Amino acid sequence: MIVKRNFLIILLLCSLFLTNGPRAIYGCPATSLFGAPRPHYPDTLNRKGLMWVAGSHAAIYTGSLLYLNHIWYKDRARVPFHFYNDNAGYLQIDKFGHATTAFVESKLSYYSLRKVGVPKTRALIAGGMMGFMMQLPIEIFDGLNEGWGFSWGDVAANTFGSALMASQEYFFDDQIVLMKFSFWPSPYQDMANGYLGNTPLEGLSDDYNGHTYWFSGNINRILNRPALPHWLNLAVGYSAGGMFGEFENINQYNGVTIPETQRYRQFFLSLDVDWTKIPTNSLFLEALFRGLNIIKIPFPAIQYNNKGEFHGHWLYF
Repeated sequence: MIVKRNFLIILLLCSLFLTNGPRAIYGCPATSLFGAPRPHYPDTLNRKGLMWVAGSHAAIYTGSLLYLNHIWYKDRARVPFHFYNDNAGYLQIDKFGHATTAFVESKLSYYSLRKVGVPKTRALIAGGMMGFMMQLPIEIFDGLNEGWGFSWGDVAANTFGSALMASQEYFFDDQIVLMKFSFWPSPYQDMANGYLGNTPLEGLSDDYNGHTYWFSGNINRILNRPALPHWLNLAVGYSAGGMFGEFENINQYNGVTIPETQRYRQFFLSLDVDWTKIPTNSLFLEALFRGLNIIKIPFPAIQYNNKGEFHGHWLYF
């Protein structure tokens, strides 16, 4: 289930909580070379703010593990620790989900620590590893429960997401390339007789065909010149379709035949918005923008799939 793998919606809500703590820890945004606002980080440690952030991290971390253990593992038989190679599963959509989730978790953690005055190096060590550390126990749980297993591919994807965030902050003090997520119910959900969920919300958890993962890069930083609005990004996306199973498509579900389909990959070129580059003195909007930056917003897009087809979309989400 994709909900077990990705907490993007939960993270959006958590970002509002983590980044909207004691008001004293905030200042007005600084400005970069190209006029884009950058977060203001205090020079001194705010111990009250640090306690708020540490307590929030601990609560979210513990609550997530308890929730997963209760919802997904309670009816699973415990088995000896074992491994599972799912690298080819779902045409790697699952791996993009792991990387994106780890990227977002690390980014929100790093940002919240810097906001309370934690020095950059320490915040990178503690916050930059958070995405990896939050997902590692899930892999261990998978390795101890029937039907799943510890996946080195998942661990590699988690590492990539956290490392992408941390390396950009280390070298550039900025996130030039963001990892984002978008979802739209796929036409395959109606063909699957419930296998991919019966509602859009269930499809969000069950239907990998509706998931798209994006690398969203700041155009001005990429060109190294202030050519366009500093909040405008160029986005490259990846998704897949025709999938009714992890490695191969199933033929029936609940006694109903599922149409035979070809599994295929899709690639997208589009535009995007980096909400954190929009100036605001509102603490609420600052936190809201940081949460919204998890999601790729609708824009015109060009699509190519490995069946050799090109498609244009006036709006793609």
